[in-house]
Amino acid sequence: MNSVVRAVLGAAMFWGEYSHQLDEKGRLIIPARYRPHLAHGAVLTRGLDRNLVIYPDDSWRALSERLNELPLTHPTARALRRLLFSGAVEISLDRQGRVLIPAYLREYAALDGEVLIAGMETFLELWKPASWRAALDGVSHILRAEAEELLNLRI
Repeated sequence: MNSVVRAVLGAAMFWGEYSHQLDEKGRLIIPARYRPHLAHGAVLTRGLDRNLVIYPDDSWRALSERLNELPLTHPTARALRRLLFSGAVEISLDRQGRVLIPAYLREYAALDGEVLIAGMETFLELWKPASWRAALDGVSHILRAEAEELLNLRI
């Protein structure tokens, strides 16, 4: 992304939840408010929670650099690299603002009809709606268990 476009768009601000249907070819409409942040390229890959993640090019580059700094001798680092890099595919929006989700990624996240698109500030998550609801149900339990850590983070 050139500096003029970056100055106009600023940092990606993916907020909110949207629901769209996959079409018969596996394409998903991206909400109009997100499209400018993906217009110059993006990467779709597996998420940590049996979901999918769309990273704008800048976010993907930053994540890739951090992952490549991790030692290959560390089992968790290898597992994370395998999950993210082997599933990664470059995507672009068509004229209708759709992206094609490859079959192997749809299968990984069990996406077959309705898809919940959740903004995560610098990236997007794609979820099967029931899985998204289950993940949200677990959030309050995690936050209660980690309340002291939140205090340490000053949140």
